[in-house]
Amino acid sequence: MKPVRFSQHARLEIARRGVPLKVVEEVFSGPEQVVSEQGGLMARQSRVGLEGKQYLVRVVVAERPDATVVVTGYRTSKIGKYWRSE
Repeated sequence: MKPVRFSQHARLEIARRGVPLKVVEEVFSGPEQVVSEQGGLMARQSRVGLEGKQYLVRVVVAERPDATVVVTGYRTSKIGKYWRSE
């Protein structure tokens, strides 16, 4: 298994957006869905209850030959915009 690395941008944005790092790590490790994004990126995403509300937490990753790089992470209340029906 390749090592996981958080980009500096990801660390800053996850903190700025107030998403607990533990939640980001849980979504990364066990996402409900993995969807393709532009530029060859993948979004690992799960529905999560935070602060009494339901959010979609998305962890966007880039697969590199030597590591999986977390590019950014965020939460959104617009679950329907990103959720893919099976």
